[in-house]
Amino acid sequence: MHGIDDPAVVAAVQVYVKLMRASRAVTLRVEARLTGAGLTTTQLGVLEAILHKGRLTPRDLGRKVLTSAGNMTDVLDKLERRGLLRRVPSCTDRRSVEVELTDAGRRQIAGLFPDHARDIARAIGPLTSAELRTLGDLLRRVGLEAEDSSLHLPT
Repeated sequence: MHGIDDPAVVAAVQVYVKLMRASRAVTLRVEARLTGAGLTTTQLGVLEAILHKGRLTPRDLGRKVLTSAGNMTDVLDKLERRGLLRRVPSCTDRRSVEVELTDAGRRQIAGLFPDHARDIARAIGPLTSAELRTLGDLLRRVGLEAEDSSLHLPT
């Protein structure tokens, strides 16, 4: 690899490229159903998070779906305009709002999510249960290390 002599760095770059390619291939496979439902992956993530966790603040939703505060506002505005969710005053903090599903939003995500989950399973189908657990553990370790390392980037 041009300018890189360290075999560990070369191996890391090769794994990174494979990870990005696999991620893109899986995403493309599952996005078709979402596009048909008029949703982006971030919008689906918001609806799914509220379905499984209940009311959440926009900040908590942003952390769960890995998006910025500015983008989260846009995502919530669009879903609210479509009647899929609503912002309500927090029961515990008068300064805050929480986001909850409307009946229409609950029907949409409850109907869509099982098929979406099966699409993901089909896309990752070649792996055995043991391989999925191992991959999940490895990716968790990589993610935690990357998060921790990003806190110490040179400025």
